[in-house]
Amino acid sequence: MGNKKNGLLALLGLGAIAWWKYKNSTPEEKQKVKDQIDTAKSNVNKWGSDLKNKANDVASQVQDKASEYTKKAENAANDVKSDLN
Repeated sequence: MGNKKNGLLALLGLGAIAWWKYKNSTPEEKQKVKDQIDTAKSNVNKWGSDLKNKANDVASQVQDKASEYTKKAENAANDVKSDLN
């Protein structure tokens, strides 16, 4: 429990220092921080979009394979049916 408490206190301390530093920054420095945050957001959004596209591609491939196997099964069933007739 002590490590978690110390970690939380350290995180809060770093947050307070960062906030104080930002508050006392020049407008140019503040803009630089905002630009870095916007870039990070953009990268996260792009990563999420890429991940979603990848998942859709995989789902599409699985669906195509399933359709292929269904057709093969139907053809095999029809072959057996015609052999019996």
